Amino acid sequence: MFKNVLAVLLAFVVVVGVVPGVTAAQAGGTEQVGGLVEVAVGETVTGDLSAVGGTVVVAGTVAGDVAATGGSVVVASTGVVEGDLAAIGGSVLVDGTVAGDVQVSGGSVLVRDGARIGGTLEAAAGSIRMDGQVAGDARLAGETVTVGPAAVVGGDLLYDARTFTASPDASVAGTVRAQDGIVTGDPAIAPPAIPRGVGAVYGLLANLVLGAALLLAVPRFTDAVRGVGARQALRSGGVGLLTLVGVPVALVLVALTVVGIPLSLAGALAFALLLWVGFVYGSLVAGTWLLSLLDREGRWLALGVGLAVVTLVGLVPFVGGVVEFLVLLVGLGAFVLAVRGARSDESGGFVFGGTEDESAAV
Repeated sequence: MFKNVLAVLLAFVVVVGVVPGVTAAQAGGTEQVGGLVEVAVGETVTGDLSAVGGTVVVAGTVAGDVAATGGSVVVASTGVVEGDLAAIGGSVLVDGTVAGDVQVSGGSVLVRDGARIGGTLEAAAGSIRMDGQVAGDARLAGETVTVGPAAVVGGDLLYDARTFTASPDASVAGTVRAQDGIVTGDPAIAPPAIPRGVGAVYGLLANLVLGAALLLAVPRFTDAVRGVGARQALRSGGVGLLTLVGVPVALVLVALTVVGIPLSLAGALAFALLLWVGFVYGSLVAGTWLLSLLDREGRWLALGVGLAVVTLVGLVPFVGGVVEFLVLLVGLGAFVLAVRGARSDESGGFVFGGTEDESAAV
């Protein structure tokens, strides 16, 4: 079991190292696509930055606007954005300095004590916590909105939340009031504009390499995930949805403690990798199902067919996004179920436990 886990970790290193992010210099800015897109400490990006990745981290300086989409988006304590920040992610953490406006949305949003926002803050998420400084107005819309004791707002604080909590020690220069139907977002700030062809080609290549690494490193466990997803697609999708919602919330709760900050950041990176693995596994399940319609089988063929079809369908507006999301849920849920049901057999492989009809040695 330990050897298999170690093999997977090594596979991740190989994938991230062999398949670098695609970077395209555009007029007035830089566009990056990758499993991990990072502006490292001490690094400076001249102009605007548009980034799409499993994890997007700004720990250095961006001398312009940042538009980021990812499983997790982080502006670290050392990060500086000299323009505006527009981010969409499963979890969004702002711990550094943004000179302009901040517009963020996701499963969870955390603006930590130490964060400095020079303009307005607009956030929409399931869970929002604000402990930093905002020079302008703060407009917060979410199921749960918490304003901590270190929060400083130079303008008004408007909120639309089922549960709203504000510390009496928080400083708000303007008024604090509820406002129904808060809509965040400025059409003038566009989301990352990565050319669809570039993103699709990179995504297919990276997913193929990761899928091949998983098949070679943990073939039995991969077959277990494939079997669970094919036999229990609906259940896998449900478990995947719970995982997709629950993990970011748990990471935010961990991040609320000083000791938990590094654990939360490490967890965010691990979760981003898990989402990537889940999507590849979901595509493998889709390929297995498609081959079954033709009375064909084979794990390698299923991987290639599944990823190719999902990539092509993903280019179709709206429909593609829905299909990719469902594929992610099934793959993520099947992974979780396989982990829960896996036990070592005498040869050191995996046996998926369950009923007589559902169990299979792989």
